[in-house]
This record gives sequence, structure tokens and C-alpha cells, in this order.
Amino acid sequence: DGAARVPSPNCDARPARLPIELVVVHSISLPPGEYGGPAIAALFTNTLDCDAHPYFDGLRGVRVSAHCLVRRDGSLMQFVPFARRAWHAGVSRWRERERCNDFSIGIELEGTDRDGFTAAQYRVLARVIGAAAHRYPITAVVGHSDIAPGRKTDPGPGFDWDRLHRGLRRKSVSCL
Repeated sequence: DGAARVPSPNCDARPARLPIELVVVHSISLPPGEYGGPAIAALFTNTLDCDAHPYFDGLRGVRVSAHCLVRRDGSLMQFVPFARRAWHAGVSRWRERERCNDFSIGIELEGTDRDGFTAAQYRVLARVIGAAAHRYPITAVVGHSDIAPGRKTDPGPGFDWDRLHRGLRRKSVSCL
């Protein structure tokens, strides 16, 4: 509830009868370290003008998405319904299971893996995870770096896992 819906074409059907058990927390800013602009939504909807900034040149042809994005101010955007497979994890592995996109929900936080995140982002993140855990058998919440070590570093050392855990306990979610 309260999410702006911005449909991404970068999704597909999940494998049949495979439960959604994992939430993957990511961080993103485009260009890196810049917040509040339209570039993240443009990336996830394949409308990013790759000539608009030198950093974007490396994103030509990239087709990615996430289920949700939590902006710095706590506003929430949903790109892919949870029941569909978003393309957020890439080559990934969790507890001997590969292809984490098949059984996970990907939530992006606007930020970098070096910076901290806002109180509003932690509140909304806990709310979204709580809603997902009430509908799906979520057993773990991890960072992108946990499922793609050596390849990804987000959400990074600026992410306060204890703060998220406290927020989830207030929502009576025990999926960690």
C-alpha cells in the first residue's frame, strides 16, 4: 500500500510451485552518489538515456529491475509485483541454491554501499518486508553482497542490520 506503481518490463514468471522465501536488500544511486533523480526508474523501465551522463554509458543494454525502490525520503515505488520474478540478483547463490531471482523479492534502497540510509528508509523497508512475510514464507533477509560475494558489495557497511532487525521485531516478523 502507498507504493507508486511503475511497471518494469524486466520481469517474468517465477518457476511453478517454488515459494518466495528470501528478501534481498540492495542499494542503488544513479549516477553514483546522486539522489532523487529519475535515472533509477528509467533504468528499471529501459528508458535511461545512456548519453545523459558518462556513467550511464556502461549501462547500455542492461535489463534489470527490482520489486521495489525505497527513496531517501521514504517514498516507495513498485516496479514488479512480488508474485513475478524481478531481475535483481543476477548470478547468485543462497544456502546452496542458485538463481536467487527465482525465490526472492528484491528491494532497492536509494543510496550507496558506503553511505548510511535514512530513518524513513528503514521504516518503509521494515513495512515492506513485514507485508511480504505475512503473505509468503520468508525465511531470511540478506544483502546483495551475501548472495553474490566478490561480485556485489551492496547494501554495504553503511547499512544498519540491527536497526532493520529491531524494525522487523516491532512488526512481529521473525524471518531472520
